[in-house]
Amino acid sequence: MANDKSSPRVEGILVAILFIAIGVGYAIYGARSWFPELASRHGSGIDAMITFVLVATGLMFLIGHLVFGWLIWRAAARDRVTSRLAEPRAERRISITVGIVIALAAEGGVIAIGLPVFGEYYGDIPLDAVDIEVTGQQFAWNNHYPGADGVRGRTDVALITPTNPVGLDNNDPASADDIVAVNQLTVPVDRPVKITLRALDVIHSFYLPHHRVKQDAVPGMSIPVWFIPTREGRFEIPCAELCGLGHYRMKGFLNVVSQAEYEAWLDEQAGS
Repeated sequence: MANDKSSPRVEGILVAILFIAIGVGYAIYGARSWFPELASRHGSGIDAMITFVLVATGLMFLIGHLVFGWLIWRAAARDRVTSRLAEPRAERRISITVGIVIALAAEGGVIAIGLPVFGEYYGDIPLDAVDIEVTGQQFAWNNHYPGADGVRGRTDVALITPTNPVGLDNNDPASADDIVAVNQLTVPVDRPVKITLRALDVIHSFYLPHHRVKQDAVPGMSIPVWFIPTREGRFEIPCAELCGLGHYRMKGFLNVVSQAEYEAWLDEQAGS
């Protein structure tokens, strides 16, 4: 008889240990840096918001597993089924209270940290921003810069050819000095960059992981997004939206250079 009683107890203790181990293990596994190296000004706020969510939900997950494991451990020590631990009214109060606390801790923190970030990110774009129009198509990023006159020429989808990927109207005087670069987006460091996103065929997603920028490009829409790059370098621009059989090879590059190098690049492109 002693063995019959001890067997469920041992099993219960083992299950309790398993739940506690899972909680602790996932907490240890999650306590690492999950972000690529930051390269934009607003990105620190995005990181703070995501870190808060990960820490808050991680703590809740860990506490839940520890409490559940403790309850199983206690229950395993009993030799018979006992009465309810709490009245239905008390259970409802506890559930509602826990739900409110979790909502305030998670959503309240995200709102408090995120509002200033999104206020800047979706706010007024600085007038001195570098202005570039980026058009996604299967399977490339076509980047259209205004020339020295600061005005982009007229474009028309009917004029798109392999050698004219944005459909630039060469009869428009403003088009004469425009610059078009395929899959190569060059910008100056520490200066606002405005990207106007368009899509030629299907939905694409313009993604700069290091700059914490991710925005869909939708056919028929012109969607502005802006950021300030803070680190020179070469960064991949993948398409983060499944856009067809060649989606895997839709990849461009963001080249962040000094202001002097950027001006030299513009002169080189204008003369080519």
